Amino acid sequence: MSDLGNMLYEEYNVIKGRKEDYQEGSYTCYLFKKGLDKILKKIGEEAAETIIAAKNSNKDEIVGEICDVLFHTEVMMVEKGITWDDIAKELADRRAKENMNLEKESKRKAENRTDETKIN
Repeated sequence: MSDLGNMLYEEYNVIKGRKEDYQEGSYTCYLFKKGLDKILKKIGEEAAETIIAAKNSNKDEIVGEICDVLFHTEVMMVEKGITWDDIAKELADRRAKENMNLEKESKRKAENRTDETKIN
């Protein structure tokens, strides 16, 4: 099994390198040259294709489309100066908030519980 985190960081760095060092014939460079509107349009197209693939239930097609969405999202991330570390921090913050909310709910339920022991 490959390490997804390493793969995403590696791909991100390749994309970032394409933005910094234009290479003729590179699809990634073409996207950067066309600008944010083109990049966002591609994310939308790939998201729609992912939905259709999921409806068709072909796992290989779904995986391919998810990779396309991730790639184009990474291009947008580079264009906007967003890193995978930014994404990881936000996910960690959300997880911590969710855990905090679960703990609060559990404590609230424990404090409001009624004793089921009956006194005759």
